[in-house]
Amino acid sequence: MTVYAVRYTYNDKAANLAATRPVHRAWLTERLAAGDLLASGPFADGDPGALLVFRAASRGELDALVAQDPYAAADVLAAVEVRAWEQVFGPWVD
Repeated sequence: MTVYAVRYTYNDKAANLAATRPVHRAWLTERLAAGDLLASGPFADGDPGALLVFRAASRGELDALVAQDPYAAADVLAAVEVRAWEQVFGPWVD
């Protein structure tokens, strides 16, 4: 399994973001329980956005998973950057 760092950059539709946040967080809770999501949270400074760390068998599987995020359907994402990440130290090293 590959670990991916996914960076969301939010657009200026703050009302959509706030309205969708509860269902987005419920979806994240489901992904965490399923083992796909390792960590997530909003950035505390700079441009509005968030970092999500997923584990997936392939980039295609990850893309399909991220497309299910309610934020994707709510039109709040200005950009989604995906990078495969090789962790050397920390809690998710196999």
